Amino acid sequence: MTAPDPRLALLVQWLQTDLGRPVARIEVASADASFRRYFRAFDAAGVSLVVMDAPPDKEDIGPYLKVAALLESTGVHVPRIHAVDLERGFVLLEDLGSTPLLARLADPAQVEPLYGDALAALARIQVGGRAAARELAPYDAAALERELALMPEWFCGRHLQLPLDDADRALLQATFDRLIAEALAQPQVFVHRDYHSRNLMVTVQHNPGIIDFQDALAGPIGYDLVSLLKDCYVGWPRARVEGWVAAYRARLRTAGFAAGAGASDGEFLRWFDMIGVQRHIKVLGIFARLWYRDGKSGYLADLPLTLQYVREACTHYPELADFGRWLERRIVPVFERRNPAVLAAASAATPR
Repeated sequence: MTAPDPRLALLVQWLQTDLGRPVARIEVASADASFRRYFRAFDAAGVSLVVMDAPPDKEDIGPYLKVAALLESTGVHVPRIHAVDLERGFVLLEDLGSTPLLARLADPAQVEPLYGDALAALARIQVGGRAAARELAPYDAAALERELALMPEWFCGRHLQLPLDDADRALLQATFDRLIAEALAQPQVFVHRDYHSRNLMVTVQHNPGIIDFQDALAGPIGYDLVSLLKDCYVGWPRARVEGWVAAYRARLRTAGFAAGAGASDGEFLRWFDMIGVQRHIKVLGIFARLWYRDGKSGYLADLPLTLQYVREACTHYPELADFGRWLERRIVPVFERRNPAVLAAASAATPR
């Protein structure tokens, strides 16, 4: 028997009674790593819209509405907003379809065109969104520090069950301080913060459709680029990634944003790699927290690639060598034993 869903019943009432939009069928569209849920509502003719359910006691839809308007001003494709109920936490949105970029990347013929569209949209955000970025809170040292701290707490402590001694913590703090300094030294632009293959929808017109942007900040120019090209859900050979990075830098220069492109390909690649280490350290903590705090086990399978990105980046920069050696000595052996065991237990405990 299906448990009652008072929020869903309230949502349908809002659509039908308050907005006068009869609902012939409603189904789950997606859920993300927060408390938000998304439903696809169909009318009798089969036309669909998406409804966001953001419980007001857990989620504030204000940032979503603000960032949607800012992104729309740059000319990228975000869902058109048809109606909003601030008090109850509902938003009626354009349906961008159900095909994320990730679903199309298994076809080699589609990879370059799809990434080309995604990179073109990112350039519109970063170049055309410089004024819009001033409307965002800064991705400052405090925010970066909070994110990095998730890794020792949730990934090392909870997931790996690995106590950290004073030497471990001193090395981590020195590494985190370096990564924060690197991030703050980069040109600061409009940062989506989750610009990856699950949040870019393949659309027939004005591809891609961009979702899950409500946490945007003004921050390092390499952040969204590394989110896309060192995606935690799909990996590419280093040489191919470097080619995309160099081409993106050329795109920025052509668009008149030389200040954002760095003095050389090497400097721009360094920005990309360094903020990638910060992002992936954060994600290790977030993915672990999603299981231990929120009961979402699906992200455990994405931890190996995420950790590999950190390990690989450390091999390219001497200033990260000590941290890289620490990962190989202290983290990797424990991770290789523990992650498969936890993932197997979590999968067995999940009802089918």
